[in-house]
Amino acid sequence: MKIISMIPARYSASRFPGKLMQDLGGKSVIRRTYEATVNTNLFDDVYVVTDSQVIFDEITSHGGKAIMSIKEHECGSDRIAEAIEFMDIDIVVNVQGDEPFTEVSALRKLIDVFKYDDKKEVDLASLMVKITDWDEITNPNTVKVIVDNNNFALYFSRSPIPYPRDETVQAVYHKHKGVYAFRKEALLDFYKLPMMTLEASEKIECIRYLEYGKKIKMVETDVQGVEIDTPEDLERAKKLWK
Repeated sequence: MKIISMIPARYSASRFPGKLMQDLGGKSVIRRTYEATVNTNLFDDVYVVTDSQVIFDEITSHGGKAIMSIKEHECGSDRIAEAIEFMDIDIVVNVQGDEPFTEVSALRKLIDVFKYDDKKEVDLASLMVKITDWDEITNPNTVKVIVDNNNFALYFSRSPIPYPRDETVQAVYHKHKGVYAFRKEALLDFYKLPMMTLEASEKIECIRYLEYGKKIKMVETDVQGVEIDTPEDLERAKKLWK
């Protein structure tokens, strides 16, 4: 089974433009993420896939592997799908370019989902982490996920799910971490299928898989990590790096 990692990387970001090229301990955020992913030794290959010449040059000038996107893409999955369409691979893991603190054990758990999926029932796997802070639960920037008894995703939302109508019920909330492992075929299906209403409404790309009947296995982790979405996040990451 050939397993690679792809790191989708846009230069422009609505909340923090150019964040991937910001300095983190003497190297750019995207270079830190790339090197951390390579150093996990979990992948046959690691690439940054980008629409930015600046990011492409940043990776390749330091000996890394990068691919320039040919088309414009609205989401990271589409960007990766274009890049891997003609590659001879089985599994591709999407590592977020703005999360430089790569957590090896969590990535290994994602890959293991496919290693032990003898019936090939799983189309993709992703991470979730338990959250208890109500501000985070109600924050629309935090994507929540609910699962069935076998940890297959039922739905993703920016709203609090489940809704706590009965406050005596001890509801459990999980945040979706945007790290995915895909079967190649499932990702190419995603690329070719049009966006439907639920995905368009929530602006959560993995909803497209559910709308078309794909199975998403969620893997619980206790590692929150640091996602760099704002200048404040970057300062927090710098302190953690030290």
